Amino acid sequence: MNNNILEIWSSIEQSNETGLLKRLYTNDSELYIYAVFQNPERHCGIALSFDKSIRIDVSSFSNLRDLQVVLTNDNSFLNNNLLVIKLVHYQSRDVFAVMCENMIQSVLGLRSEKQVVRTIINQLEKWQALFEKLKGEGLNSSEQQGLYGELHFLQKYLAKQDFVAVLNSWVGTDKEVRDFQYNDWAVEVKTTTGNNHQKVSISSERQLDETLLEDLFLFHLSVEAAKKNGESLNAKVNAIRETLQDNVSALNVFNNKLLEVGYFEKHTHLYEEKCYQIRDENYYKIDGDFPRIKEKEIRNGVGDVKYSIIISQCNEYLISENTVFDKINNL
Repeated sequence: MNNNILEIWSSIEQSNETGLLKRLYTNDSELYIYAVFQNPERHCGIALSFDKSIRIDVSSFSNLRDLQVVLTNDNSFLNNNLLVIKLVHYQSRDVFAVMCENMIQSVLGLRSEKQVVRTIINQLEKWQALFEKLKGEGLNSSEQQGLYGELHFLQKYLAKQDFVAVLNSWVGTDKEVRDFQYNDWAVEVKTTTGNNHQKVSISSERQLDETLLEDLFLFHLSVEAAKKNGESLNAKVNAIRETLQDNVSALNVFNNKLLEVGYFEKHTHLYEEKCYQIRDENYYKIDGDFPRIKEKEIRNGVGDVKYSIIISQCNEYLISENTVFDKINNL
């Protein structure tokens, strides 16, 4: 994946100048967003110049292990501060570049500097969590299984609708309450295996609460997990990438979302042997007396609600796959 910011960092590094060096990322915006590179430390990053009247506090980011967040005077503009976000581990620059590109694209369309600054600050905590995963041992077994299920549904949906619109409805990567949501509908994906095929875990009182939605569906995928027998997580990822290969914009969105969920190329060897075979897949319409807990039913003082449902007791709410996609194909 080619990232323009990688090329800018490389160009600055080759200049052999020392100190914190910055280059304007784009001329097509009223915002002053820079790619920055610090020699000889080889710290790469991005920076935003904005009016000093916008007050922000970056002290909460002082203990980040991988990133340095600094607020300083911008020597190029008398009345501006410069927010600098630097990666201190050069070897992780490829992943960091994707994050930077993603952040920059998300703020280029914003109208006010205050909105831009707020958006960038909100991203920093998520970035740190991602770097912790990057340094770890990859996704755990439960996370792999959950991602496989979401990708299985995504693959079906991509066959029926505009690629970018579908990918933008995949919000589970951003820790939203449900896995897929757009306007007045949502789909929650649950993948079960082993001895718990019929037991589905619900992580909050809002996950199966349709109160604010026109349509809420549960997609249950039952799989068998085995060593080198079935489809691996990597194979599922590569199949979707092949589907998207002629649509660069959609492919970039997909790859960015994989990063957000903690799927990194350096860990793919960990996912090669474990494979999944599909036993069963069903869709349920969440309404009426479907067994779940709603937010308004929780007594004051009760929080962090988690529970499970026995999916075999929900047969009266079964609906067809075609019915689901007929409902949600209105992006």
